[in-house]
Order: sequence, then C-alpha cells, then structure tokens
Amino acid sequence: MLDGSARRSCPRAAAVAMALVTGLAIMISSAVLVPAPARAQDDWGPSYITPFPENDVYRLQVVGDSMAEGLLGALAEVFGSDTRLQMPRRQHVVGGLIRFEAEDFFKFEETVGREPLHIAVVLIGIADRIALRAPDSRRVSVGSDEWKTEYARRVDRIARALKRRGAAVYWVGLPIVRRPDMNDDVQMLNEVFRERALINNIKFIDVYDAFADETGRYNQYGPDLTGKQRLLREGDGVSFTAAGNRKLAHFVEREIKRDLTQARNDRNIPLAGSEAEQRRISPKPQQSDWAGTVTAAPKESAEQSARSPGSGAPRPAPAEAGSGELKADSAKVAIKTVGRTGREEAITVEILRPAIPASVVALVTRQQSPDRPAQLGDTVPDTLPGGTVVLNSITPGLAAGSQAQRRRLAPTQSPFFKLLVKGERIAPKPGRADDFRWPPPDQVGRAAVPPASAAPPEGKSANPKS
Repeated sequence: MLDGSARRSCPRAAAVAMALVTGLAIMISSAVLVPAPARAQDDWGPSYITPFPENDVYRLQVVGDSMAEGLLGALAEVFGSDTRLQMPRRQHVVGGLIRFEAEDFFKFEETVGREPLHIAVVLIGIADRIALRAPDSRRVSVGSDEWKTEYARRVDRIARALKRRGAAVYWVGLPIVRRPDMNDDVQMLNEVFRERALINNIKFIDVYDAFADETGRYNQYGPDLTGKQRLLREGDGVSFTAAGNRKLAHFVEREIKRDLTQARNDRNIPLAGSEAEQRRISPKPQQSDWAGTVTAAPKESAEQSARSPGSGAPRPAPAEAGSGELKADSAKVAIKTVGRTGREEAITVEILRPAIPASVVALVTRQQSPDRPAQLGDTVPDTLPGGTVVLNSITPGLAAGSQAQRRRLAPTQSPFFKLLVKGERIAPKPGRADDFRWPPPDQVGRAAVPPASAAPPEGKSANPKS
C-alpha cells in the first residue's frame, strides 16, 4: 500500500493500485458467488460425443412421445450388433411440453440424473398443437409470439437438463403430415426446434423433406432404404409404419455413427485426457507366447526372441495382442570376416525392419498358406483420421516366366487401368474385332487361288450344253 506522501507524489500510481485492488475484489466475489459449472459437452474439442465414456460403452436414451416409441424400436434394431452402444428397451416418455408442469420438469431432471447418459435422441411435439394457459388464466393461441416464446423456454429446459448430464443431444424434427392445417403447425414447431438447437449448441436432424414427394407434398408411399416404393405412413396421416420407422432411424443413425467415428479419432490423439485415460489408449506392450497366453515380455527375452536359434538372422516379433500391428524393430547381426591384417574381425550390421500395418498383416495371414503364397495385386485399404481412405497395392517383384505371373495382375498392370487411366492403346489380338490389319495375318503369304466354280474340271467344258 502507498502512504500519504507517496499518494501525493504519485497520484497516477495510486489510482492504478486502487483499480487493481478493486478488480481483484470483484473477481474474488464472483468466484465465490457463482458456482463452477460442470463439465460441459463443448469441452471435448471437435468431437460432439465424449471420447471417454464410462466403461468404454456409450449409453443411448430415447426421449419423446408415441413417435419416439417407433423410433426406439428401429434404433434398437440398427444398433443391436454395435458393441459400442448400450440401449435400454424403454424410452423416457414425455407426452408433450405444453402439458408439462413445473413438477414434471423437476421429475424429468431427477430421472435423467439417475443413470449414465452419453447420447440422447429427442422426438417430441406432435401433440403440442394446443393453446397455452397464461398465469392470468388467459388463453394463448397456437403459433402466436407469446406461445412460441413460452414453448421455446420449455424446449431449452429439456435440452439443458440433458446437456448437464454430459449427453450429446440429437433433436429430431417432425415429418410432414397429411392435414394442411396440422402441417402448418408442424413447420412452425420445426422452426422453433431449429432455432433452439442452434442456441443450445445441439444437433437438429431435419426429416421433413425426407418423407415428402417430388413436389414437396405428403405421400403415404415413398422409397425405403433400398429404393423400393413402400408404405411409410399409417392411415392417420401422422404415424409411421415399420418401414417408415426404419427410414426415420437411418437419418439418426447416420449422424450418431459419424460422431462416434470422430470421437474415436479424438481418442487416439496423444495427450488427450488424463493419465488414466492415456493408459487406456496406449497400454503396456504385450506379447503372446506359442501357447496363446498373453504375457508381458521382458527386454532380454524380446531381444533373444528376435533372433533365430543357431543363426544371426532376425525373425519378426509376434504382433501385439489385440492390435495385430508389427511395430518397427531393429536388430544387430555380428558377421565374422577376415580383415586387412589377416585376423578375424567381427562386423556389426544393423538390420532395420519398418512398421507393418495391421491390415497388411491380416491380409497376408489370411491368404498365405504353405502350398499357395499370397496373390499379386492385393489392395489394402487404410482409413486415416478425418475419413480419408488410402489404398495400398501389394505387388512383389518376380522373375519373368514364373508361375506367379499366371495369377491376378496388379491394378496398375490391368487393361482397365492402362486404357481408361493411362490412355494407352492395347495391342489387338490376331483375328479379334479390333484387329484392323489388312490383309489379315492368316492370309499373308497365301497365293490367290481362283474359286472352284471359275475353273472347270479337266476334260469337261464350262458350258453344260456342249
């Protein structure tokens, strides 16, 4: 603190000191009065879904009304074989937001917080086409500004309750319906859902145009996932059939699987997460013995196993358990030779073995056998972070005339690649339709022999009447 003489001599420094003290006091009071928010979904970086769920299994919950019930059955069929997801067979029933009272919202928030939740799919609103009752017992008509404001507040409360649990929320819009007046309300509700999804940073899945015809009108029939015309809507003009629910679940499945892939890529980023999460990403290297038991191999045994008994030649180390990838390994071989002085010397040669991807190891292991080696021209796909697919062609060099040349050619040596990619002209085979040489090769060197009708037999005249 500055004394009186210092304040009189340095008025500007005193003002700066007082401002710093005041700002520090405001920051401390704000930290005390405002509670620290919980871990938000936005803290996961580019991934919309958390990369580190509990027990490495995602918990998916469907929230909504009767339309959400059909969506739940279709999603259970879609994700039934996916080991990354766990779906309960029951949905969290919310019949509508208009009839939701204050105690219903509190009960919803309490029920959602009881179980772990990572992904929430919400489909609601088809039964909310009713007027609101204002606090002063005044009737608020559907679609008015006051009605939209109150309905948006209720949508925000549902979305924020799910996000507080750390869930990735997918809000599914309403599809087109048959009645024109009802369809106008559906479009109005979709506008509210889209706006609140943008404000609350959740994903809105628009399925309105997916169930309309080419002119944008309602149609009970439409193409299913295979392109066939099927009955997608029930006779009431609102509900879905089994094929319609399966098509509806396709749009939700596409978004969730895309975000799961992104979460998996973010999980593989180094230094992403705590030390416990890093141990789950990069466990200690393990090796499997010949009996199939996974054991942690010490450094000495690993170096000894890298060499074949009786010779200095290295042999490939077994793949890691669960990955199948052979990592880069270097081996040193001692070669005895006679030096310039005539004495025997030992020269150490380092043999480098590059890393082999797991896809290549799996391909060679599957196709190679003692009596039939791997074929030529095998293409190995590898997916890079971000969705890029790299195709690698395995084409070992062989001597001309070997038996392996009768197998499948490499992709770059195929006639398709030469003609359509490189633009080369393929040499025609003799006698084929594209062989335009004249005269034909089979007639080259032949003498021009007159036809049999032009030369009469010897001793007979060409005129039969003579």
